[in-house]
Amino acid sequence: MITDPELDAEWTTEPAREPAEQLAPRERSTGGARPWFWAVGGVVVASALWAGGLYAFGDRLAAPPISYRAAKNLCEDFRAQALSGITGELHKARPRYQENSHPAVDAAVCELNNVEGTPDFTVITHVSLHKKTDPSVEFDVPPLKAMAVNGDLPTQAVPGLGERAVLTVAPNRPALWLEVLDGGAVFTVEVFAPSYEARNERPATDSTAIQSAVIQDMRDLMAALKK
Repeated sequence: MITDPELDAEWTTEPAREPAEQLAPRERSTGGARPWFWAVGGVVVASALWAGGLYAFGDRLAAPPISYRAAKNLCEDFRAQALSGITGELHKARPRYQENSHPAVDAAVCELNNVEGTPDFTVITHVSLHKKTDPSVEFDVPPLKAMAVNGDLPTQAVPGLGERAVLTVAPNRPALWLEVLDGGAVFTVEVFAPSYEARNERPATDSTAIQSAVIQDMRDLMAALKK
């Protein structure tokens, strides 16, 4: 099975459409620094600029209004019907899911596979609800795990999907990532496969068909979690 590096932690597995279990929270911390100005006039001017800049940037750091609910079992909310029409039923194999609540972020992840055991199509979905800071500040950073494996990756904007949406397609292997920012939440769907050729009784497909299906399934997931 092709897996995400973040998914090596303890998992909950279940047959499809079973009720979820709640899991425990985790914590983090941050730090900062301030500049020194030599001239009195410079201090006054810089202080005014600093205050104005802090006020403007503070709007982006402030807790955003969250338009989505936290998932209790993301594998139940993410039905992946469009992708399943291409790959074969993704809920046929046993889904794996995990949810964690933190004062800053509520996070959920789900992994789906279209076959048990033998690696084929793997679809990993993440949803994070940002309760303390606006996630738009860092949203445009490319998927770093994907870049570590593939190097620089081409990205393209997806219009009409959330506030901002970016699609990243691996040029040399069958893998892609769709990320959406909307209403204080970041949604990610990752798709991996050994090949788009016919395999495990499913027909051959291509990257364009997978991209269209991922976008449709993302729309359905966002609608399912909308408050």
